[in-house]
Amino acid sequence: QLQLVESGGGLVQPGGSLRLSCAASGFTLDYYAIGWFRQAPGSEREGVSCISRNGGSVTYAVSVRGRFTISRDNAKNTVYLQMNDLKPEDAAVYYCAAELGHHCSLGSSGYNYWGQGTQVTVSS
Repeated sequence: QLQLVESGGGLVQPGGSLRLSCAASGFTLDYYAIGWFRQAPGSEREGVSCISRNGGSVTYAVSVRGRFTISRDNAKNTVYLQMNDLKPEDAAVYYCAAELGHHCSLGSSGYNYWGQGTQVTVSS
């Protein structure tokens, strides 16, 4: 069964940090660009960050630039999203997605596989 599984979400105070993980099973991420997306209640899903297949190119939404870092470890078949200086507006369900090919995009169309999401809550 091909699937992506996110983990690492939780409750954190403003200014705190979390590291999300996206682990693939049933297929190798070596051939896929990976994106992180988030969706807050009542809001559209938005692209947060993405990383190319070989990790050589990364992209960030303006709202998270300088605070979030995406990385990948193909040996572990896992992609990470380090989130620092979290703000209440970062609270959402975070999803990872895999797109076959080298380049990534913050647009959600084109991604072949999606995880079930992990909840991030930022509150004091």
